[in-house]
Amino acid sequence: MLLYLECPCTSFPRSFARDYKETYRYPPPSTIYGLLLSLVGEIDMSAHLGIKLAIGIIGDDPPISRIVRKQRHHKFSKTHMGTYPTSKFSKPNHQELLTDLQVVIQVDSTEEAATVKLVDRVSIALSTPSQITRFGGLSLGESWAMVNGIRAYRETDGVIRWLVRDSRGLISLPIWINRSTGQGTFQRFGWSNVFQEECWVTIPKAQAPEPVGKSKRSPKKAKFSL
Repeated sequence: MLLYLECPCTSFPRSFARDYKETYRYPPPSTIYGLLLSLVGEIDMSAHLGIKLAIGIIGDDPPISRIVRKQRHHKFSKTHMGTYPTSKFSKPNHQELLTDLQVVIQVDSTEEAATVKLVDRVSIALSTPSQITRFGGLSLGESWAMVNGIRAYRETDGVIRWLVRDSRGLISLPIWINRSTGQGTFQRFGWSNVFQEECWVTIPKAQAPEPVGKSKRSPKKAKFSL
C-alpha cells in the first residue's frame, strides 16, 4: 500500500528540546505509525506492533520557520494541584515549524500479529469511511497540525526520495517511544532515489517487562559456623 499525504504546517519536536523546541526535519516513523492508528480510529498503541513502514519525501526539504508561542509549564506537586495562574506558569518560547510537507508512506502488515491487519483497516478507512469509528481531526505530529488529506499515491504527485536505513546516516529519527519510561528507540537514515529493502522500518514489538522484586546480583554464599 502506497499512501500520499500533505500537511501544510507541522512540527516534530526533538526529544531533547526544552525551551527552544527544535523540530526533526522529517516525520519520524513513530509519528507516522500514530497517524495511521488515528486514521482507523485505533486508540491502543500496541495494536499493530510489528508493522513495517517506509517513508518518502516529495520535492525539496520542507522549509523551517521559527515562531514565538506561549507555553504553559505545570508543576505537579501537592502545593500546585489544579492551580496554574498564567502569570506564573506561562512564558514565551521559540518553536520551529515545517511547512508544505508532502509525505509518501508504504505499509507492509505481513509481520504484525493482529487478526485484522492495519493495511486492511486503512483500505477500509479510505474506500468506505462510514465503516470505521474515529474521533477528532487527522493530525501529523501535534494535535494542531492537521493534514489536508490522505489518499493513494499517484505518479503525478512527484518523484519520491526515500529514507533508507544507514548506520552512518546523518538523519536520526525515533521509531518507537515508550510512553511509560519516555525512552525512545532511534534509527539513522540516509537518502535513496530508488526504493530498496533498507527503506523498511519495523515498529518494534513490545518486550516483556522484567520481573519486579528480583535482584540482578548473584546470590550470596551462605556462611556456616562450626
